Amino acid sequence: MLHSISVKEYMSASVVTFSPDDDVLDAIHTLVERRISGSPVVDGAGNIVGMLSEKDCLKVALEAGYNEGMGGKVGDYMTANVETIDADSSIMEVAKAFIDQPYKRFPVVDEEERLVGQISRADVLRAIEKIRV
Repeated sequence: MLHSISVKEYMSASVVTFSPDDDVLDAIHTLVERRISGSPVVDGAGNIVGMLSEKDCLKVALEAGYNEGMGGKVGDYMTANVETIDADSSIMEVAKAFIDQPYKRFPVVDEEERLVGQISRADVLRAIEKIRV
């Protein structure tokens, strides 16, 4: 049954994104305020160029401690090599990806590799819960 459920059925289509040129302290504020653990970083055309996670943001604290300066651009701290999930993938495929990778969320892309959403571990659990009933 989970093979027939696609990622696009459970992904969040409304995704907070950042630009590489955004101030990293503003980005941290957004993550904390919205209680999210990470967000895609996109260029002006909507192409994914990175991910900014809580772990990436901890580098800001380390840098402040060592260099007594805090701040910079999102592009200075983001993870550039991004694992993505195709919107037409099955929930089973993304569940396997979550088991194999340390990530809490994956950006979801369409055929043109454009960002269309984001899927989290909790979204996969919602899909499992839905078939239970």
